[in-house]
Amino acid sequence: MDVELMLKVYPFFVKAAWVTIQLSVLTTILGLICGSLGAAARLSRLRLFRIIGAAYVSFIRGTPALIQLFILYFGGPQVGIQLDAFEAGVIGLGVNIGAYMTETIRGAIIAIDKGQAEAARTLGMSRYQSMRYVILPQAARLMIRPLGVNINALIKGTALVAAISVIELTYTAQRYIGSTYKPFEMFLISGVLYMIIIYVTGRGIAWLDRKARIV
Repeated sequence: MDVELMLKVYPFFVKAAWVTIQLSVLTTILGLICGSLGAAARLSRLRLFRIIGAAYVSFIRGTPALIQLFILYFGGPQVGIQLDAFEAGVIGLGVNIGAYMTETIRGAIIAIDKGQAEAARTLGMSRYQSMRYVILPQAARLMIRPLGVNINALIKGTALVAAISVIELTYTAQRYIGSTYKPFEMFLISGVLYMIIIYVTGRGIAWLDRKARIV
Protein backbone atom coordinates (compact mmCIF):
# COMPACT_ATOMS: atom_id res chain seq x y z
CA MET A 1 0.00 0.00 0.00
CA ASP A 2 1.41 3.35 -1.10
CA VAL A 3 0.88 5.51 2.00
CA GLU A 4 2.97 8.36 0.63
CA LEU A 5 0.74 8.61 -2.43
CA MET A 6 -2.38 8.50 -0.25
CA LEU A 7 -1.14 11.41 1.86
CA LYS A 8 -0.30 13.34 -1.29
CA VAL A 9 -3.76 13.05 -2.87
CA TYR A 10 -5.75 13.14 0.37
CA PRO A 11 -6.44 16.95 0.25
CA PHE A 12 -8.10 16.53 -3.14
CA PHE A 13 -10.36 13.82 -1.73
CA VAL A 14 -11.32 16.05 1.18
CA LYS A 15 -12.37 18.72 -1.32
CA ALA A 16 -14.40 16.11 -3.19
CA ALA A 17 -15.96 14.98 0.11
CA TRP A 18 -17.25 18.52 0.60
CA VAL A 19 -18.99 18.27 -2.78
CA THR A 20 -20.51 14.96 -1.66
CA ILE A 21 -21.76 16.60 1.55
CA GLN A 22 -23.29 19.51 -0.35
CA LEU A 23 -24.92 17.09 -2.77
CA SER A 24 -26.28 15.01 0.11
CA VAL A 25 -27.73 17.98 2.00
CA LEU A 26 -29.43 19.55 -1.03
CA THR A 27 -30.72 16.19 -2.21
CA THR A 28 -32.10 15.38 1.24
CA ILE A 29 -33.98 18.70 1.35
CA LEU A 30 -35.46 18.11 -2.11
CA GLY A 31 -36.24 14.50 -1.19
CA LEU A 32 -38.14 15.59 1.92
CA ILE A 33 -40.14 18.11 -0.11
CA CYS A 34 -40.99 15.49 -2.76
CA GLY A 35 -41.72 12.91 -0.07
CA SER A 36 -44.07 15.24 1.82
CA LEU A 37 -45.92 16.20 -1.37
CA GLY A 38 -46.04 12.58 -2.47
CA ALA A 39 -47.42 11.42 0.88
CA ALA A 40 -50.02 14.20 0.82
CA ALA A 41 -51.07 13.10 -2.66
CA ARG A 42 -51.22 9.43 -1.66
CA LEU A 43 -53.42 10.27 1.35
CA SER A 44 -55.60 12.80 -0.46
CA ARG A 45 -59.34 12.38 -0.68
CA LEU A 46 -59.14 13.29 -4.36
CA ARG A 47 -58.71 10.23 -6.55
CA LEU A 48 -56.69 12.15 -9.17
CA PHE A 49 -54.05 13.13 -6.58
CA ARG A 50 -53.88 9.55 -5.30
CA ILE A 51 -53.30 8.31 -8.85
CA ILE A 52 -50.56 10.90 -9.45
CA GLY A 53 -48.87 10.03 -6.15
CA ALA A 54 -49.01 6.29 -6.86
CA ALA A 55 -47.68 6.80 -10.41
CA TYR A 56 -44.75 8.87 -9.09
CA VAL A 57 -43.78 6.23 -6.53
CA SER A 58 -44.23 3.33 -8.95
CA PHE A 59 -42.22 4.89 -11.77
CA ILE A 60 -39.34 6.17 -9.66
CA ARG A 61 -39.01 3.02 -7.54
CA GLY A 62 -39.45 0.82 -10.58
CA THR A 63 -36.57 2.26 -12.61
CA PRO A 64 -32.83 2.49 -11.79
CA ALA A 65 -31.65 5.80 -10.34
CA LEU A 66 -28.77 5.82 -12.82
CA ILE A 67 -31.18 5.69 -15.76
CA GLN A 68 -33.14 8.57 -14.24
CA LEU A 69 -29.95 10.62 -13.99
CA PHE A 70 -29.07 9.84 -17.61
CA ILE A 71 -32.55 10.83 -18.80
CA LEU A 72 -32.34 14.12 -16.92
CA TYR A 73 -28.75 15.05 -17.79
CA PHE A 74 -28.30 13.64 -21.31
CA GLY A 75 -31.93 13.57 -22.43
CA GLY A 76 -33.02 16.84 -20.85
CA PRO A 77 -31.54 19.12 -23.55
CA GLN A 78 -33.75 17.40 -26.14
CA VAL A 79 -36.84 18.74 -24.37
CA GLY A 80 -35.38 22.10 -23.40
CA ILE A 81 -34.05 21.21 -19.93
CA GLN A 82 -30.49 22.49 -19.62
CA LEU A 83 -28.80 21.50 -16.36
CA ASP A 84 -25.18 21.26 -15.33
CA ALA A 85 -23.98 17.98 -13.85
CA PHE A 86 -24.35 19.05 -10.21
CA GLU A 87 -27.88 20.40 -10.73
CA ALA A 88 -28.91 17.24 -12.55
CA GLY A 89 -27.44 15.16 -9.73
CA VAL A 90 -29.35 17.05 -7.04
CA ILE A 91 -32.67 16.97 -8.89
CA GLY A 92 -32.30 13.38 -10.09
CA LEU A 93 -31.33 11.91 -6.73
CA GLY A 94 -33.73 14.18 -4.84
CA VAL A 95 -36.72 13.09 -6.88
CA ASN A 96 -35.56 9.48 -6.61
CA ILE A 97 -35.18 9.38 -2.83
CA GLY A 98 -38.40 11.39 -2.54
CA ALA A 99 -40.35 8.38 -3.80
CA TYR A 100 -38.95 6.25 -0.97
CA MET A 101 -39.55 9.02 1.55
CA THR A 102 -43.13 9.26 0.32
CA GLU A 103 -43.83 5.74 1.52
CA THR A 104 -41.90 6.32 4.76
CA ILE A 105 -43.92 9.42 5.61
CA ARG A 106 -47.20 7.88 4.51
CA GLY A 107 -46.51 4.75 6.55
CA ALA A 108 -45.81 6.79 9.70
CA ILE A 109 -49.05 8.74 9.30
CA ILE A 110 -51.10 5.61 8.68
CA ALA A 111 -49.55 4.01 11.78
CA ILE A 112 -51.20 6.58 14.05
CA ASP A 113 -54.41 5.21 15.56
CA LYS A 114 -57.49 6.53 13.75
CA GLY A 115 -59.01 7.25 17.14
CA GLN A 116 -56.60 10.17 17.46
CA ALA A 117 -58.10 11.89 14.44
CA GLU A 118 -61.63 11.09 15.58
CA ALA A 119 -60.93 12.56 19.02
CA ALA A 120 -59.56 15.72 17.41
CA ARG A 121 -62.67 16.04 15.26
CA THR A 122 -64.92 15.73 18.30
CA LEU A 123 -63.04 18.69 19.79
CA GLY A 124 -64.05 20.77 16.77
CA MET A 125 -60.84 20.55 14.80
CA SER A 126 -60.95 20.47 11.01
CA ARG A 127 -59.24 17.67 9.09
CA TYR A 128 -56.30 20.01 8.41
CA GLN A 129 -56.02 21.04 12.05
CA SER A 130 -56.19 17.46 13.34
CA MET A 131 -53.47 16.48 10.88
CA ARG A 132 -51.24 19.42 11.82
CA TYR A 133 -51.66 19.44 15.59
CA VAL A 134 -52.43 15.82 16.43
CA ILE A 135 -51.36 13.33 13.76
CA LEU A 136 -48.17 14.83 12.32
CA PRO A 137 -46.41 15.50 15.67
CA GLN A 138 -46.87 11.84 16.59
CA ALA A 139 -46.02 10.57 13.11
CA ALA A 140 -42.84 12.67 13.05
CA ARG A 141 -41.41 10.61 15.89
CA LEU A 142 -42.10 7.39 14.00
CA MET A 143 -40.52 8.53 10.76
CA ILE A 144 -37.14 9.73 12.05
CA ARG A 145 -35.40 6.35 11.98
CA PRO A 146 -36.83 5.20 8.62
CA LEU A 147 -35.98 8.55 7.06
CA GLY A 148 -32.48 8.14 8.51
CA VAL A 149 -32.17 4.87 6.62
CA ASN A 150 -33.29 6.67 3.44
CA ILE A 151 -30.71 9.42 4.00
CA ASN A 152 -27.87 6.96 4.57
CA ALA A 153 -28.84 5.14 1.38
CA LEU A 154 -28.90 8.50 -0.39
CA ILE A 155 -25.39 9.41 0.75
CA LYS A 156 -24.03 6.15 -0.64
CA GLY A 157 -26.13 6.66 -3.75
CA THR A 158 -24.43 9.97 -4.50
CA ALA A 159 -21.65 7.87 -6.00
CA LEU A 160 -23.91 7.49 -9.05
CA VAL A 161 -23.38 11.10 -10.07
CA ALA A 162 -19.80 10.20 -10.97
CA ALA A 163 -21.37 8.78 -14.14
CA ILE A 164 -22.36 12.32 -15.21
CA SER A 165 -18.99 13.80 -14.21
CA VAL A 166 -19.80 15.46 -10.89
CA ILE A 167 -16.43 15.78 -9.14
CA GLU A 168 -17.33 14.04 -5.88
CA LEU A 169 -15.57 11.20 -4.04
CA THR A 170 -16.16 8.36 -6.48
CA TYR A 171 -15.33 10.45 -9.54
CA THR A 172 -12.17 11.71 -7.86
CA ALA A 173 -11.10 8.14 -7.04
CA GLN A 174 -11.68 7.07 -10.64
CA ARG A 175 -9.72 10.04 -11.96
CA TYR A 176 -6.69 9.32 -9.78
CA ILE A 177 -6.81 5.62 -10.58
CA GLY A 178 -6.39 6.57 -14.22
CA SER A 179 -3.19 8.48 -13.47
CA THR A 180 -1.69 6.42 -10.63
CA TYR A 181 -2.93 2.88 -11.38
CA LYS A 182 -3.52 2.46 -7.65
CA PRO A 183 -7.18 1.45 -7.31
CA PHE A 184 -6.86 0.02 -3.79
CA GLU A 185 -5.44 3.20 -2.29
CA MET A 186 -7.83 5.53 -4.12
CA PHE A 187 -10.98 3.60 -3.29
CA LEU A 188 -9.77 3.11 0.29
CA ILE A 189 -9.54 6.87 0.81
CA SER A 190 -12.96 7.49 -0.71
CA GLY A 191 -14.46 4.60 1.26
CA VAL A 192 -13.15 5.93 4.57
CA LEU A 193 -14.48 9.42 3.83
CA TYR A 194 -17.90 8.01 2.89
CA MET A 195 -17.91 6.07 6.16
CA ILE A 196 -17.09 9.20 8.17
CA ILE A 197 -19.90 11.16 6.51
CA ILE A 198 -22.40 8.35 7.10
CA TYR A 199 -21.25 7.86 10.70
CA VAL A 200 -21.68 11.55 11.55
CA THR A 201 -25.08 11.59 9.84
CA GLY A 202 -26.13 8.46 11.72
CA ARG A 203 -25.16 9.99 15.06
CA GLY A 204 -27.15 13.10 14.25
CA ILE A 205 -30.23 11.06 13.35
CA ALA A 206 -29.87 8.99 16.54
CA TRP A 207 -29.71 12.23 18.56
CA LEU A 208 -32.88 13.53 16.89
CA ASP A 209 -34.62 10.23 17.56
CA ARG A 210 -33.72 10.35 21.27
CA LYS A 211 -34.88 13.96 21.57
CA ALA A 212 -38.18 13.15 19.85
CA ARG A 213 -38.87 10.28 22.23
CA ILE A 214 -38.19 12.43 25.28
CA VAL A 215 -40.60 15.16 24.22
